Amino acid sequence: MKTYLPKVNPDQRKWHVIDANGAVLGRLAVQIADILRGKNKPVFTAHLDAGDFVVVINADKVAVTGKKETDKRFMTYSGWKGGEKYRSVAEVRARTPERLITHAVRGMVPKNRLGRVLMTKLKVYKGNEHPHKAQQPAQLTPAK
Repeated sequence: MKTYLPKVNPDQRKWHVIDANGAVLGRLAVQIADILRGKNKPVFTAHLDAGDFVVVINADKVAVTGKKETDKRFMTYSGWKGGEKYRSVAEVRARTPERLITHAVRGMVPKNRLGRVLMTKLKVYKGNEHPHKAQQPAQLTPAK
């Protein structure tokens, strides 16, 4: 018996818009990662990129549960001694709210070449507007 390999046509990729207003960050990130990988399609294959594009709007209004707004820390490292910086969720949300969603989704995709390609299909915007109206994206409701 031979292994079935589906034909993945990059021209057939769909576009989805998700409004992150009030959505819980982790649940939203799982939903986005599944769409990026193509796990919601019958032709899903683990080593192929069969996913769709995802546009996330209102990234600055995403919700976190518990005391994560003040207690959770994001660390960046410059490569120099003592070059570690820690920022809370509130500080990241004030400066670059898109990074909250991008960071959460990046942790849920494969850590290899495939994962880097998948992340290029994620578009995150802090406001209500996005420049992808020409692709006629379908509206998705986030998991609550």
